[in-house]
Amino acid sequence: MTVLLWFAAFLLDRTLGDPPHWPHPVRWMGQLIHQVESFIRRMSKTDTGLTWGGVLLWLVVVGSVWLVSYWALQWAYGMTFWLGCLVEIWLIYTVLAGRGLSDAAEAVYQALRRGDLDASREQLAQIVGRETAQLQAPQISRAAIETVAENSVDGVIAPLFFLLLGGAPLALAYKAINTLDSMVGYKTPRYRALGMFSARMDDVANWLPARLGWLLLALAAKWQGLDFQRALRIGWRDRYQHRSPNSGWPEATVAGALGIRLGGPNVYFSQQVEKPWIGDGGREAVPDDIPQSVQMMRVASVMALLLFALLHSLFSVTV
Repeated sequence: MTVLLWFAAFLLDRTLGDPPHWPHPVRWMGQLIHQVESFIRRMSKTDTGLTWGGVLLWLVVVGSVWLVSYWALQWAYGMTFWLGCLVEIWLIYTVLAGRGLSDAAEAVYQALRRGDLDASREQLAQIVGRETAQLQAPQISRAAIETVAENSVDGVIAPLFFLLLGGAPLALAYKAINTLDSMVGYKTPRYRALGMFSARMDDVANWLPARLGWLLLALAAKWQGLDFQRALRIGWRDRYQHRSPNSGWPEATVAGALGIRLGGPNVYFSQQVEKPWIGDGGREAVPDDIPQSVQMMRVASVMALLLFALLHSLFSVTV
């Protein structure tokens, strides 16, 4: 029955995505993070105090999310079995971001196809941290592909992995870890101390899912008739050509599959950041590479679901 709930939640994400006006745990996580951060900043003014405050922030947010998720499931199953199933499906559905990622990338792609650079920059700005105002079509395409590649792990493969390990509560706890990193895990003067622990823990949480993503995205490339061997080779060769110890794995794999290069210099918070290039650079990214990367993400996501469902079934039989 457990695996059936996973498939139901996965299909729900594929069908509905993340309607902007629906209640969503990630928005509640964001509010909690802001409240705890404000409290810590009132109590701590030094870097040392903020660093320890960052540990407290992580423990409070991640612990609260796990506990609330666990209690919600216990309450729902205590009421009726079917209510428990519905609550569990909804919780799992909320940690998956495949459809939302697809829709965001598609919006960038459609604007580029129309030749509307301003619209494509606006759409891109909603899903990347870099400044987009001066980007041209190849840079916009590259940024969209990088986001799809990286979030193939963060948005689908990793949540499914933690769902396998500890059910919906652990998957929600992973989502809290990822949300903390996206909100405070920056090396800026404001967040360098407070966000250091959250950034490190996100690296730890994504270590194995990122490496699974390398294999799954390469297999997805083969399924699409893209260059499987080059995807594996570039994914392995350029896996550490990124500031993150994990993001380089999926980005390099997608770059290899498409025969393009990703990475390179970008502007963040008005500062030029020199990042190494990823891939052989046979050609510049073009808009039509965006839907190819989205399809790789979709296929890899299905493969991850099937793999983890199989592992869960085998483990259950063994036990």
